[in-house]
Amino acid sequence: MGVPAVDIVRRTAAEAWIYAYPMLLNYRTMYRQVIEPVDGEFGRFRHDMRPVSDTPYSWAWLDLRAGPWILSVPATDRYYVLPVHDLDTCYVGLVGTRTTGAQPGSHLITGPDWSDPVPDGIDSVLCADTFLVGIVGRTFLAGPDDMTGLRTVQEGYRLTPLSERLGEPAPRSAWDGTDWPVWDEESLRSAACFRLLDFLLGFFPTLPEEAELRSALNELGVDGSGTFELDALTHEIRTAVELGVVDARQLMRTATARATDSSPWYGTRAEHRGNILARAVGAHLGLYGLPVDEAWYGGWTADSEGTAPPDGGVRDYTIRFASGALPPARFLWSVAIRQLPRRTLVDNPESRHWIGDHTPGLVQDPDGGLTLYVQRERPGKPDEAANWLPAPAGPFTLAMSIYGPEASVRDGRWSLPPLVPRPFRRESPP
Repeated sequence: MGVPAVDIVRRTAAEAWIYAYPMLLNYRTMYRQVIEPVDGEFGRFRHDMRPVSDTPYSWAWLDLRAGPWILSVPATDRYYVLPVHDLDTCYVGLVGTRTTGAQPGSHLITGPDWSDPVPDGIDSVLCADTFLVGIVGRTFLAGPDDMTGLRTVQEGYRLTPLSERLGEPAPRSAWDGTDWPVWDEESLRSAACFRLLDFLLGFFPTLPEEAELRSALNELGVDGSGTFELDALTHEIRTAVELGVVDARQLMRTATARATDSSPWYGTRAEHRGNILARAVGAHLGLYGLPVDEAWYGGWTADSEGTAPPDGGVRDYTIRFASGALPPARFLWSVAIRQLPRRTLVDNPESRHWIGDHTPGLVQDPDGGLTLYVQRERPGKPDEAANWLPAPAGPFTLAMSIYGPEASVRDGRWSLPPLVPRPFRRESPP
């Protein structure tokens, strides 16, 4: 096999880095949750039990090389979604309130090579394109007083090997014979990514739409064998690979800066239509974001006067949803606040880190609209205090999530109202 031309290598490396980026981020998460911990385990849910979000996470990872798994869910009127994603973060399918309903169910998750008959008692089959898949579930939480109800639903999420359901011998452990590479943050920034990509592609059979790129990678020695060594390349070819990564990272910076609409970022493989750049941008801006039919994401990074970021140490703010223009959500919506630069939670006496349509005691305006008060100190008026989202004494960002967005959200007819600054107004509580 001849050595490809240097300019072709550079283009291949650039495309491959974009292609690999979501896989790298996904592996980093899996490594930290399953590989690195001494009690790490495939096929087991880990639930976030902290009341710091209105949809706490439930995490699980599956190795499908030894066979399919059954995802069982309980009956519940509480909103939830358990999305199953491939190694490159494309969604295999979603189990939850919107897609499968409130009834209990058993859903089979299979690998690329599985073709056996579907056993009785299975409600749906989710066919993955990769042998490693993840689940990043969300379950609605009304607030700190709702933790018992949340736990009851989360504990009803179960993962069972199909072999156990069929009474067959247990499959071999996913650890057997697998030398998992140690995660190295440098993989995200340099040509070192191709060694890890070579390992990960061993879990990812070539798809028809990716055959050309995979063939070009094969010529470089990135063939899924897990044996690729950058130092084995000639100086000329290695330089081209490294320049390709530089090109790709610049392309990502440009695409990220121009990103305004999350609708192409998250979805199934069919919905992505081969757009690997959109998938990479989505992974960079919000790993494991949900498809727009399930959830819509927006936010405020500047106020209505163009000041960015908003600052709770300088101004108070309001967000007013006009009458008839409240967020059109089939299930729920919320606005969450994080302090910058680290996007950490805002400490406050209310332990309130988000506010939304299910917040107890929320007070609507006389005309049916809704005003939220984003400020550092608790408002003096009871109606305003009920709608208070505590801000830090410094810069912050606001993020809105709409679960089950109506068509007006998805097509852009509904839009976020402005974040309006106002002078500090300190009143003594009555």
